[in-house]
Amino acid sequence: MQLDRDLQSVQTMRNAVRRAKQAQQEFKGYSQEQVDRIVKAMADAAYEKAYDLACLAVEETGLGVIEHKVIKNQVGSKGVYESIAGVKTVGVIREVPEEKVVEIAAPFGVIAGIVPVTNPTSTAIFKSLIALKARNAIVFSPHPSATRCTVEAARVCYEAAVKAGAPEGIIGWIEEPTMGATEGLMKHPDVHLILATGGSGLVRAAYSSGKPAYGVGPGNVPAYIEKTAKVAQAVQRIIDSKTFDNGTICASEQSVIVDRNVREQTLRAFKNNGAYVLNEEEKKKVEHVISPMRGKLNPAIVGKSASVIAEMAGIRVPQETTLLLAEETQVGKEIPFSIEKLSPILALYTVNGWQEASDLCERLLALGGRGHTLVLHTEDDEVARTFALRLPVSRILVNTPSSIGAVGATTGLTASMTLGCGTFGGNITGDNITAHHLMSIKRLAYHAKDVTVPKPGNGTVDVRTASAKEKSETGQIKEVVAQVLAQVGPVGRMDKQTVAAIVDKVLAQL
Repeated sequence: MQLDRDLQSVQTMRNAVRRAKQAQQEFKGYSQEQVDRIVKAMADAAYEKAYDLACLAVEETGLGVIEHKVIKNQVGSKGVYESIAGVKTVGVIREVPEEKVVEIAAPFGVIAGIVPVTNPTSTAIFKSLIALKARNAIVFSPHPSATRCTVEAARVCYEAAVKAGAPEGIIGWIEEPTMGATEGLMKHPDVHLILATGGSGLVRAAYSSGKPAYGVGPGNVPAYIEKTAKVAQAVQRIIDSKTFDNGTICASEQSVIVDRNVREQTLRAFKNNGAYVLNEEEKKKVEHVISPMRGKLNPAIVGKSASVIAEMAGIRVPQETTLLLAEETQVGKEIPFSIEKLSPILALYTVNGWQEASDLCERLLALGGRGHTLVLHTEDDEVARTFALRLPVSRILVNTPSSIGAVGATTGLTASMTLGCGTFGGNITGDNITAHHLMSIKRLAYHAKDVTVPKPGNGTVDVRTASAKEKSETGQIKEVVAQVLAQVGPVGRMDKQTVAAIVDKVLAQL
């Protein structure tokens, strides 16, 4: 019965949280050396299993490309490990002698890890690493369509952690997740933080759970090819990025905006790289497949290849087609090519200069990508900086593939599989989430300055600190000296009584 399955799922969750809490109570006393040894063992084990886990993910979900999921798993393991290896997360992590402040790390406790169907294994690996690096325990709720591969990724990390000395139960999971169990996990009194990567509904549930939560918003990423761009290189990078794992990374490009004077060159480059440019009739057929109910993405196309989507739309394309491209002029939830598509489908807009491009990018982002990512292909750094100042995104990538650049594979950004959208997108941070987001900082602060506290009834209040008063008095003295010198003029020597009289007179006026 369904009821029995729901109850069993909830009980499994409760057991995992109980064990995680017990394990974390022990784990929080580990030294930095012990923690680092455990995290390295986890990363090494996950990296070694990158291919097996990729195969399992594609087999179970039917989404993406095995070779590309291998790269995701490698970034989620080795890439993430390298980005956090030298980070202090135990004891005193920073001292500021001039301010007499000492900073001390403290773990949050038990973390609820919500995992998406699009990046299941890499997300489980990444969240396990950053959680344990900060001395937390973590319990996963997989997506129902990616349970086996998510649990297996978590198991690989868990077994390596325990073998390296971590307490049993430090990583847990729900074997057969249900909505009730997932909601129960997020509201469990022994869960201290929610790390939510998934659909907007789950992210909203995380925010409304009453717990601190890191959630991420959608990414309707625009890619602008500006007139100074190296067009052939830009198009190749866009195609590499958009077809990476069949477009399942939320930072993958969704629309290309191109300056009119390089439009033909851009179209030619797309065709030369296997893109299929849809005619008007074909475009209408694909629109219906993208969004049968206008305003909502058809989940059946997510992570599917261009040829499969074309077949779904009833059009014939060469088998080697990399992506489907359609020229578009409109923006709106009812315009399928302008929304986030999570598949190798691109809209192409033509603009007259960067100002028009900037306005169009902002309109596209307003459909559901605010705060996420924007990519620019340009040789004009002034244009890049202008876009960075103007547009409501947390990551502005320049001359790089967006999907893997945003997660840190081709850029200097922190390696992460959870990309914050800041307050632009309703998130608490715009950072690439990593270990330091999963620990509290305690501050030991010593007496560093005096404050004069006025006695009641004085009628006047002076809340300046002693240092401020000293600066004020110093300024007054300098003013007195300047006035005395002005009165003395060029006279070489004066008797002390005359100087004293002038000083007294000036002071009396202050």
